[in-house]
Formats: sequence, C-alpha cells, structure tokens
Amino acid sequence: MKKNKKPACFAALLLAVCLCGGCGKDASAMVETKAPPLTVESSVPTGGSGMEAGGGSSGSESGVGDSAGAAFAEENGGMENAGAADVATEEDKTADNENDNTVTVTISAAGDVTLGNYLGQDYARSFVQTYEEEGNAYFFQNVLEYFLDDDMTIVNFEGVLTESEEIQVKDYNMKGEPEYVYILTEGSVEAVSFGNNHRLDYLAQGSRDTVDMFEEAGIAYAYDNITGIYETKGIRIGFVSVNETSQGAGVEKYLKEGIAKLREEEEADLVIACCHWGIEREYYPEDYQKELGHKCIDWGADLVLGAHPHVLQGVEVYEGRFIVYSLGNFCFGANRNPSDKDTMIFRQTFTFVDGVKQEDQNARVIPCSLSSVRERNDFCPTPAQDEEYTRILERINQFSEPFGVIFDEKGWYRKD
Repeated sequence: MKKNKKPACFAALLLAVCLCGGCGKDASAMVETKAPPLTVESSVPTGGSGMEAGGGSSGSESGVGDSAGAAFAEENGGMENAGAADVATEEDKTADNENDNTVTVTISAAGDVTLGNYLGQDYARSFVQTYEEEGNAYFFQNVLEYFLDDDMTIVNFEGVLTESEEIQVKDYNMKGEPEYVYILTEGSVEAVSFGNNHRLDYLAQGSRDTVDMFEEAGIAYAYDNITGIYETKGIRIGFVSVNETSQGAGVEKYLKEGIAKLREEEEADLVIACCHWGIEREYYPEDYQKELGHKCIDWGADLVLGAHPHVLQGVEVYEGRFIVYSLGNFCFGANRNPSDKDTMIFRQTFTFVDGVKQEDQNARVIPCSLSSVRERNDFCPTPAQDEEYTRILERINQFSEPFGVIFDEKGWYRKD
C-alpha cells in the first residue's frame, strides 16, 4: 500500500520524518523520467466533433445535481459492490508472500484526465468553477481508497497546465492552471501518459510548462521518445507513451525503441506501453489497434493501456498479457455532460520472486461513473453500485467477449 502524496509545501516536513525513520516502506518510491532536453516541437493536426469535447452531450446542461459523494452513495445503496470490503478482499488475494524474496506490485490505471476547460467553454458548472469552489482533494475523493491501496496509479493526462495563450488551431484546446497538478498528488496519482493529441494544444510552451509541473510535483511522465520510470518496493516500473492518432505507424519506432531502452538501459522490471489510438466513441478497437497492441507485447511490454476513444473498449489477453484497448474518460473537464459516463479502473498485481516477474494474470476491473451524479459531469469519478455496477460490468464483458475475456461478478479476471 502506498501513501497519499501531498503537495510540495509538505516536502520539508516529510523529509524530516523520513530522516527520523518514520516513513517505512513507502519511502522507497522513486520517480525518474529519462529524457533528452526538450526541443522546439511542431504542431500536429487533430479534430473533434460535438458541442463538448470527448463524447458528445446528452441533453440540456441546465440541471444542477447533488453534491459529490453523499447523494450518489445514498441513492445507490452505499459501497456494496466496489467499496472498502472489496479492497480488503483484494489485499488478501495480493498480499506479499511470507517469503522475503517475493514482492507484489499493484498498478491501477484510469482513463482520460483533463484538469481544466477547453478554450471558449462556459464557466458555469465547469471544471474551473468546480475547482474554485471545492479545491484539490475533491476530484478523486471517491476513488481515493483504490489509488491509495495500490503501489502506482497511472492516468492518461489529456491537455496542459500552462498560462500560455498561444494555441494550435484546432477544435478543442484544453488547459488548466499550473497549480492543478496538485489535484493529481492529492489523488495519489504517481504517473501520467502524456503522448496524446492534446499535448501541443498550447504549442511547445504549453508542453514544457506541463512537464515542469510534473517534475515539481514528483509525477513520472512519458511521451514519444521520453520514457518514464517509477520505483516502488525495489521494483522499477517503466513506461512509454505515444500518440498514434496523429503520428500513425510512426509511433512504432518510439514504442519498440522505448521498450528496449527501458529493459536494457534503465533496467526496468516491469514495462507498460500507453497508446493513444482508435476512433472516438467507438466501442470496439479497429484492426490497427489490435495489431499495434500485439506488437507492443511482442516487443516486451508487460501491459498495454489504451486511450482516446473517450468510451470503454474491451480487454484482451495476448501471450498471457493484458491489452486494455480503451479506459474511457475519467476525470474529464472538457465535457460537462458526456452522453456515456461509464468508465473503469483497471488493476493488475504483478508478483516477483527473486526479482523475476511471474506470469500470474491477477487482474480486476472496477466499474465506475466519471461523475457522482447522473444528470451532468461533476468531475468526480465514482465507483458504480448495485444495478449500475452490474450494467457497466456487463458492458465491459460484452466489449471483451471477442477476445474470450470475462470478468466475474467482483470484477476479477476469470481464467477459463
């Protein structure tokens, strides 16, 4: 289990505690991003459709919902399906072996996170207004038990954190204030994939400013030929992140070389490939997604995580390793009322014996809604309950059926 990271203002206090022997195993977590110096970057073309970014709109936005958390939990019967009891069950299933040579590392992955608005978006009930009223801790409060309970949380960071006003000409330019980075640390998010079609919304300056904030907050990141490393429990987790939607098959070079670099030069024990790919609002992967996902595994990735469609897609097991084709939206500030609010957290626990990764396929999906209320997006992703839990889980299984993958009633991968 990892600690909840705090903003930089707590760094001195935390250091003093660690020097006095008070940090325990959490003190071993390290962030390391290996990258050449940033150079001048050119704009990449992209597009979009609908009244709001990423997933369209479902009817009027005039209704104001209940506050996050309390009303949703009361309406849906508490945490029966995906709450504290199930976290304890997962701890039992993934606890470290009594043998000191066995280590388990649990990774949680979630989808598109846009901390801010798109250019021209109304202020009313927007992400910016919500931040000003609620503060950092609000946004991930309902999933925090899962993000605290794992060893690394990774999300797809879509947009930038910058004060720059110079934009790439496109339909949706997404940005937030630099201080929003501490939403991630308050939410116990340790790593972000940054290779996507919104990294250059505010050109090279916006990208550089965002990277500066990731580094200030101690968040591992990756994009293109820049690879990320996060270390915990003595295990080095490496990841690559690419934007196939703009660069096409050209990303294969980044993926193949990045995976090899992580294995051979960075001595990563575990490698994740993050691919921004596919077609928006499509529930099944296109042929090249499947081809590229397989290539990532063949090149040495242990897990493949997909983003960009803004909706859920299925999960495949290829050569004993998981490919999650799309995690959907998660904390998505660029759309105040997407028509499809279903999302999930994908969790996988990796076991290492004497430093060697075992192929045990210990994975689970946690069905969620990207909002704690139904009538709009309140930017507070929330584990689904009761009938909603069952409905979303059934959809995940439906999308995964072509790959012969099924998750049981608790969301665990079932090996038939």
